[in-house]
Amino acid sequence: MTRIAACFDRLRAENRKAFVSYIMAGDPDLARSAEILAGLPAAGVDIIELGMPFTDPMADGPTIQAAGQRALAQGGSVARTLEMVRDFRRRDDTTPIVLMGYYNPIYAGPGGVDGFLAAAVAAGVDGLIVVDLPPEEDAELCLPALAAGLDFIRLATPTTDDRRLPKVLQNTAGFVYYVSMTGITGTAAAVAAEVAPEVARIKAATPLPVVVGFGISTPEAAAEVAGVADGCVVGSAIVRLVGEGRSVTEVLDFVASLAAGAHGEAGRASCRERVCSVV
Repeated sequence: MTRIAACFDRLRAENRKAFVSYIMAGDPDLARSAEILAGLPAAGVDIIELGMPFTDPMADGPTIQAAGQRALAQGGSVARTLEMVRDFRRRDDTTPIVLMGYYNPIYAGPGGVDGFLAAAVAAGVDGLIVVDLPPEEDAELCLPALAAGLDFIRLATPTTDDRRLPKVLQNTAGFVYYVSMTGITGTAAAVAAEVAPEVARIKAATPLPVVVGFGISTPEAAAEVAGVADGCVVGSAIVRLVGEGRSVTEVLDFVASLAAGAHGEAGRASCRERVCSVV
């Protein structure tokens, strides 16, 4: 069983929803990014999305674009991202890690697609979200990734109609990422009442969990959106704190509050002591 499947099985047994957090690898620098990554599980994160910095992130809003630029300026790269995963796996062999990014640095990197997939598997990556490869291009990366043992997580959006949905789901594995709105990350708020029927429509077409992202920035929003899905993703709100220069502890305390919302917990204590125990 994959780490992602085991994670959702555990959450179902606990009657809890998944909390997925996104951070950019190498932001604000390699050392602090590694500290934040190490502290995410203790802050309540079930699945980690780790962004691979890229110069032209077309699906991302200004907040994550800026994070990518900061990471690149500090020497961030696909190779450095995989180093972070390897270091993380020395302490944590349970929490799933999904790399999120774009095809160009994968294709153009050392060894091309095959080299990237071999390195990702060896590092301990569990899945990929590559937003600029549609299902018509599955032979480029999706099918080789599945053959290598990695889940390939596809995005569905409000414009994915019933005719398009089967194509989107055809080779999707791990979970389905439902984008709650049209547009880019970090620019509007998700509305649970609007998300709910779309999640139900997708779940009627696949046994995979459906996790909702884009437009979630508070514990209350995390609770509302996770309540109508199998979990939720928060990215820009976390990355924004990193960009403001907040401390590792402040960032992880905010993450803990979001996780508490997604998990339906009334409150959560500061994760300061837990941070100290893992970094």
